[in-house]
Amino acid sequence: MSKKIGLFWLKDDFRIRKNLALIEATKKHNQVVVFYLFKKKKFEYQQAQSWWVGKSLEEFKNKLNKYNINLEIIKTETYKSFFELLFRKNNFALYWNKTYEPNYLKFDKYLSEKLIENSIEFKIFKGNILNELDVKKNDGSPFKVFTPFWKNAEKFYSEKIPQIEKKIAKCNKKVSFFNNTTNANQIFPKKKWFNKFQDYWLPSEENALEILKKFINKDIENYSEGRNYPNIAGTSKLSPFIKHGQIHVETIWEECLKFKKKGIEKFLAEIGWREFNHSLINYFPHMLKGNYSKKFDKFPWQKNSKFLNAWKNGLTGYPIVDAGMRELYSTGWMHNRVRMIVGSFLVKHLLINWQEGEKYFKNCLLDYNEANNVSGWQWVAGCGADAAPYFRIFNPILQGEKFDKDGKYVIKWIPELKNVPKKLIHKPWEVQDEKILKLGSDYPFPIVSHEEAREKALNAFKKI
Repeated sequence: MSKKIGLFWLKDDFRIRKNLALIEATKKHNQVVVFYLFKKKKFEYQQAQSWWVGKSLEEFKNKLNKYNINLEIIKTETYKSFFELLFRKNNFALYWNKTYEPNYLKFDKYLSEKLIENSIEFKIFKGNILNELDVKKNDGSPFKVFTPFWKNAEKFYSEKIPQIEKKIAKCNKKVSFFNNTTNANQIFPKKKWFNKFQDYWLPSEENALEILKKFINKDIENYSEGRNYPNIAGTSKLSPFIKHGQIHVETIWEECLKFKKKGIEKFLAEIGWREFNHSLINYFPHMLKGNYSKKFDKFPWQKNSKFLNAWKNGLTGYPIVDAGMRELYSTGWMHNRVRMIVGSFLVKHLLINWQEGEKYFKNCLLDYNEANNVSGWQWVAGCGADAAPYFRIFNPILQGEKFDKDGKYVIKWIPELKNVPKKLIHKPWEVQDEKILKLGSDYPFPIVSHEEAREKALNAFKKI
């Protein structure tokens, strides 16, 4: 055992199981301190996630107490400035897991070089991913299409020799390491909209595993079909737990493969999309700042703050769109089918740049993930890799009638439509009786005509 203190840099790793860097730190050191770097500026643009992170820190701190491990939160302007101060000490070894975003991987390289220069012991471990960025074509180039990527990635992971799962060790005694620490409640956003989140979410490793097992036992057999219907429990809702590392994707893989059930393959393919998206942003990092497809740099996007605000506030006059946006604001999450519908509406009905939607989702989603969010929005807009063609324009009326036939999802989030007949729930402008619905007062008129907006979008697309 090393006499030095083992420091574990906590990022999106709020778990004990399969937390390789933390496990290694407890194996090598009798005394371990976990530290989280709180960058206030980061959460100014990710306010919903600041609630999840704050709750996760509280929960994880209590869990680590059982292992005699202290969790310390340090406020810092930049990672670089924090570590420059840390280098002045030499009574520690540093451990962390990778985060597969270009800026983090670039910082890993910088930090590794500085630690070597300062003769400080350190070790970096695989993070929350099945395969690291090593799934490529035979010629060494990265995949640009999902299906062949996942076919190869799935095979690549399946053929790896299984590792014996290591476990965290209890330390001799709990110690402190840093000065000027802060507490988790400093991370919560000032805007109190997040208070509603606790009605829907309990951020913890145990809860993530319980949700997974319940989903496999009860809902996964109907996943291929059920995942399209926002009014039923057809999806796992594990995405925020995966994002923040309460559960490792390897755990999901292993739990799923214990059963031979219909729906398993389709469900794991969604993990595959996450892997694909991480591959894309690392091999084509230009897509983090703009269009993957350069021809879209000339697309005639329109700036319209009135339309953008109506979309954000769930007041477009199209119920399936508005229900999705209200679900997002109330719960920090949105059903995936509805994400596609609201995304298509923004970029194709309103001709507003996908980056506006990406930025709003980043601020409101508990499961915001750079790779998934950017890739998802570019898929919808038609400008991404393996994207839906731009001329595929979702009809919000037909989408609503197909996937929320009885209007249960719509009425849950738009109660002002509760008296509208089912056959008109997705086109309330056809209601003639003001006692049932007074359009323009109870609920807005559509801000655009679907037919006209579709024609306008197709004409805009012709220009590129």
